Amino acid sequence: MADYPRVFLTGFSGTGKSTVASLVAKELGWRAVDTDALIEQAAAKPVSEIFASEGEARFRDLERESIAQAAKESNVVIATGGGALIDIQNRQAMADGLVVGLEASAETIIGRITEAEGSSSRPLLQSNDPLARVTELKAQRQQYYALAEVTIDTNGRTPEQVAGAVTAAARAADPWFAQHRERLLLPDERKGFATSEPVWVETVSRRYAGHVGWGLLDKLGELLRDLGIDDAAWIVSDSEVLPRHGDRALYALRRAGFRADAFAIPGGEASKRLDIAATVYDWLVTQRAERGHAIVALGGGVVGDLAGFVAATYLRGMPLVMAPTSVLSMVDASIGGKVAVDHAQGKNLIGAFYQPSLVVDDVSVLKTLPHRMLSEGYAEAIKHALILSPELLDLLEAHVDDLLHVEPAVTVDVVRRNVAIKASVVSQDERDTGLRAILNYGHTIGHAIEAVGGYTAVLHGAADAIGMTAAAEIGRRVGVTPQAVAERQRALLARFGLPTKAPPGIDAERVLEAMMLDKKVVGGTVHWVLLEDVGRAVVRSDVPMELVREVVYEVVELVG
Repeated sequence: MADYPRVFLTGFSGTGKSTVASLVAKELGWRAVDTDALIEQAAAKPVSEIFASEGEARFRDLERESIAQAAKESNVVIATGGGALIDIQNRQAMADGLVVGLEASAETIIGRITEAEGSSSRPLLQSNDPLARVTELKAQRQQYYALAEVTIDTNGRTPEQVAGAVTAAARAADPWFAQHRERLLLPDERKGFATSEPVWVETVSRRYAGHVGWGLLDKLGELLRDLGIDDAAWIVSDSEVLPRHGDRALYALRRAGFRADAFAIPGGEASKRLDIAATVYDWLVTQRAERGHAIVALGGGVVGDLAGFVAATYLRGMPLVMAPTSVLSMVDASIGGKVAVDHAQGKNLIGAFYQPSLVVDDVSVLKTLPHRMLSEGYAEAIKHALILSPELLDLLEAHVDDLLHVEPAVTVDVVRRNVAIKASVVSQDERDTGLRAILNYGHTIGHAIEAVGGYTAVLHGAADAIGMTAAAEIGRRVGVTPQAVAERQRALLARFGLPTKAPPGIDAERVLEAMMLDKKVVGGTVHWVLLEDVGRAVVRSDVPMELVREVVYEVVELVG
């Protein structure tokens, strides 16, 4: 707790900041401070009168002064205004405390304000359509709310439950936050950080841009307009992602003049099936989707694969926009045009090559990921570094903690480097007939483990980490991979919290069987991607199956 003598609560109006601040302060034995109360004390009038008589600019000046005053105190829990985090001076003042964001849906916010005050009477909510106004304001502020170190979903939770989560976060006292004062600055607010140009993918079938940045989801409509997309865009997402980011994406599209709506499939790899694709087709029919309209894949790798497969096949092809929301999909799956659904006997057995028209990587959305999903996504970044970029491997090793905390500038940089690596390979080998094969490092055994686990027991990135561990050991035993490289890989996987062995319940014999259905099997022979060194990968087809069997049994627990 010594690292955080103060806790700042941020979030939209109606998320319960003032109530929760009092409860947390009581639990910690601290004092609760409400910046709106400080403002009213300084101005000698209510906030509503300040807005009415002096305007929002005056209110923001007073808010800045109140936060600076509160930031000088110790052992306090400070409830800030809904727009406070937008101001860079406020964020700089808050950097010496722990910033906790409280999140709620627009519907929940309107319901709470109406219940507490009888109507939507707060100054910024005056509108003929308060729900639309809240949705709009939340969308505009989301990239700033995403800077909070901890975000707590308050939907369906009592103030006491939310306060318990905030108190636990305060007591966890992660020292990383206290050591990084720039963590609350956007990348383009940093000294020496230049806004990056898009990464271009140059394939035979299509040339398209991969945009990487913080807050790019808010520019989704503008980016589609620049492509010359027709008047509608249809978002395909999943049941976990759509409630988090759907309003923001829809607002960005509608603000740019698009007709837009969204459809959610169930979350998880189990949804990558033909029958689930059929439900999306049915929805598109009801929307009267046309060939010139865009399909926007808002989600992780599963959504990207499924929505991409739908885009490739509905009306013989519609423009596809990838808006990935996971590390894994940003650095790998969204680039390259591989779209597919799974078969009961193997992963991605039914699919096509269908390049997107646009990729939009908004790194700010990664702040909503559970730690496990954030961690496993970096398996693909580690893979890229091992097979193609010693410089990226050095960067990953130097910034493990920064990446696991989604430090804005570092994360944008690392994601963009990975996109550039994948773009370069895909541009040279769109159809996976040559160079692109090296991107399958670790996939042969990793995908087999996923299939045997029913695509639920082991996450994709975790399975690839196990597969890379096995590939490094195979390479070491056939005299291709140096021991030092295998050890360096294992150490970095461990630092990212990635496994090197499969969990109990995965049958080694079934993994060996599933391997033979892999797309890298030609004429019954498995083609292995192995490392000669960091940045030097080779494809070998002369690995004895007995050696493979030995290694599989070492990384996978035998059942029965």
